[in-house]
Amino acid sequence: MSSQVDHPAPTDARHPGGLEKSDLKGRQLRAHSVVAVWVGLALVAAGAQQTLPVARWLAVHLFLLGAATTAVMVWSEHFAVALLHARRPDERRSDARLAAVNLAVLGVLIGVWLDRPVLAGAGCVLLVAALAAHLVVLVRMGRGALGGRLAPVVGFYRAAAAALIVGAVLGGLIATGHAGPRYYAGLRLAHIHVTLLGWIGLPVLGTLFMLWPTVLGVRMMERTPRVARWVLVLTGGGLLTAVVALVAGRRWPTVAGVMAYAVGTVLMTALLARTIRRRRPVSAAAAWMLGAAAGWLCAGVAADAGVLAARPLAEAGEDVTLLVPVVIVGFVAQVLMGALTYLLPIVLTGGPRERAALRAVLELGWPARFVALNGGVALLALPLPDPVGTVGLLLAAGAGAAFLALLVRVLVRRGGCAGERPSSRRPVLLGTAGGAVLIVLAVLVANSGGGTDHPADASRAGGNGAAVTRTVDVTLAGIRIRPGRIDVTAGTELRLKVTNKDAQRHDLKVEGGPATPLLSPGQSRTLDLGPVTATRTAWCTLPGHRAAGMTMDIVVRNSTDDMAGMHDGPTAVTDDSGPDLSAGFSPGWKPRDAALAPAPAGTVHRIELHAVRRTIEVAPGVRQQMWTFGGTAPGPVLHGRVGDVFEVTLVNDDPAMGHGIDFHAGSLSPDRAMRTVSPGQRLVYRFRAERAGAWLYHCSTAPMLQHMGNGMYGAVVIDLPGLPKVDHEYVLVSSELYLGTPGSAAQVAKMRQGTPDAWVFNGVAAQYAKAPLRARAGERARFWVVAAGPGDGIAFHIVGTVFDTVYEEGAYLLQPGGPGGSQVLGLAPAQGGFVETTFPAAGHYSFIDHDMRHAEAGAMGMVEVSQ
Repeated sequence: MSSQVDHPAPTDARHPGGLEKSDLKGRQLRAHSVVAVWVGLALVAAGAQQTLPVARWLAVHLFLLGAATTAVMVWSEHFAVALLHARRPDERRSDARLAAVNLAVLGVLIGVWLDRPVLAGAGCVLLVAALAAHLVVLVRMGRGALGGRLAPVVGFYRAAAAALIVGAVLGGLIATGHAGPRYYAGLRLAHIHVTLLGWIGLPVLGTLFMLWPTVLGVRMMERTPRVARWVLVLTGGGLLTAVVALVAGRRWPTVAGVMAYAVGTVLMTALLARTIRRRRPVSAAAAWMLGAAAGWLCAGVAADAGVLAARPLAEAGEDVTLLVPVVIVGFVAQVLMGALTYLLPIVLTGGPRERAALRAVLELGWPARFVALNGGVALLALPLPDPVGTVGLLLAAGAGAAFLALLVRVLVRRGGCAGERPSSRRPVLLGTAGGAVLIVLAVLVANSGGGTDHPADASRAGGNGAAVTRTVDVTLAGIRIRPGRIDVTAGTELRLKVTNKDAQRHDLKVEGGPATPLLSPGQSRTLDLGPVTATRTAWCTLPGHRAAGMTMDIVVRNSTDDMAGMHDGPTAVTDDSGPDLSAGFSPGWKPRDAALAPAPAGTVHRIELHAVRRTIEVAPGVRQQMWTFGGTAPGPVLHGRVGDVFEVTLVNDDPAMGHGIDFHAGSLSPDRAMRTVSPGQRLVYRFRAERAGAWLYHCSTAPMLQHMGNGMYGAVVIDLPGLPKVDHEYVLVSSELYLGTPGSAAQVAKMRQGTPDAWVFNGVAAQYAKAPLRARAGERARFWVVAAGPGDGIAFHIVGTVFDTVYEEGAYLLQPGGPGGSQVLGLAPAQGGFVETTFPAAGHYSFIDHDMRHAEAGAMGMVEVSQ
């Protein structure tokens, strides 16, 4: 059996620095009054989350950022003094730091709730400053202090303070919109992990090394300091690895970091389990709650690692978010209740009789509360239908409310005890708490109607019985609302059918009008705006989503404006939200024929290409001016055989700029053949196709990024000698689509940043999803693919088939007759090749770019196979 050593007492009659116990009582009383206020507000917000979407975020942050942060600040400083045998910091400065943290939290909460990024950002800056000061104090305590066997536990408190500084920075980037849609998912996951497992998890883990044996009334094991050091290395190092990897978008380093954290928690839990002895603990309620909390932490971290390992980071966000309530209620809330049940009577009383009396109050009905809380957490954790989860939430909230009532009773009793030094000497904390109550409750009351599905009275003003009714399908996905803009005539009765097609939850709030509840993936809700008479904005109210660009404009124009054909014809997209792929194409629209025409007879092919600007429907209902070869984007497909000569005459009909041309299929000096020709001029480009393959041609005039990005590219197909015939041959040119005025600063910025509005096949987003290619079961098809870019390649895949032939960049990678098959034709920008497959049965076979960002944003189509 291992030897044991005494653990330090949580408090002494008189602390270093001369702070008397009565002073400590006053400070603890004030601080825990603030904790009680934050917990109460969190319960109010939790009860409103079915009707107020932001209330769920608010409830989490009221509890974690408000209540838990205040408690961690107070107790980490208190225990650091005891463990290091150091002088207690100046009381006034400690109060100032705590007041600054609470003021910062208040600024963040109100700024996010009212969608005031500047206020939220200022709150984050103040929070970082206050935490940095707290971290400096914890570091300075260790200098010259006597120290003790459990001095390593203070390292948990320092790491936790650093974690919340990082969490505050990440949260600020998200809340103010600086994260942007591309990095939002990774930063959000990093923020959740560093805050929950770092700021909250680390100090709790460290404190349990001391608190657990104290609650049990046993001696601390001799190995505890050594285990504490290992646990800090594993949890702190693992968390750092996971957060950095999440920010960088690296999945497996993230999993490794979380697994290291999980190993650390298991190591600590194993030590706690060995400490248990067959005797009655000092506080049975505290012991059971602390033990259950440690179990929920281990389970939560293990589940987190499993989710991150099973799914890509972009898809794991919602599943990780679902674990957050389990960890918050099962671990954080239960630790807070267990610790306060044991510690508050110690710090607020002077003798064993008073201590026992206060502890008896806090332990009233604890078995029922324990069962309700942990039963509620179990119901939240299980994948059961929604009503069951609501029951679990109610059980857990009921247990929390019952403890809060007991906590308030204890605080009130101690605040009014005769003989205690008045605690009003520094009322800054109580003033902060009171302000928090008044301001946040005012916000709740002012916004209590935000969850209704009925329009505000103002939205119906000016309507008439003859108003036109219009229903628009609105989709929420990828931190974007599509369509990003809706144009209506004044007085139109507008209805929005809102569908969440994302992996995470969203809502939609219309300025001065109705809002949806929080929509889970796949859920829909229709908003009736009534007669719309003024331009307004709609947005997702979840924190950071509006700032990241998840907005939609409803633009009202008078009937006298130039609105002819607005509802029937395509609408130009003027924002960067991307096209609405669920919409329909305009009447009369025809898809580009993807079939490869036979190579013309003869060995010399003369073609005339005109560089000309054309307005083209590039996505459902979206028209865009394009720079083209021959009036189409991409330009016409040139088809020939090895040895054929192509004589291409380029005529520049663009009145504003020069153009050139570059055929990758030919080999010749570029000095004259690829020169830029001015408007009205022409050149003859002559080359011999000496090599087979799928080749790119494009404009050779600088800046080529803009010329190619606006449509000046095409494909040349040179057949291999002896290439067998197939039932169908198709040509698909993949490229990016950049909406906006060609050559404008906004469009060029998107090109340079690599953030297109869509990815397309043959120049039009989702055209073959609306107008599928056709084949019969058993027929063989060859797909020639060219990646035009200008920045992205392609991973071409057909769902439901396996390629038995793959030809890439001049060489067969796979031919029929062998045992192998292929699933993807992977091409970098400017590369080409072909694949062949046979459709086994009737059905609908999707072809996509298997980079799912590209597929979901337009690089998709369908082959409809009949019998």
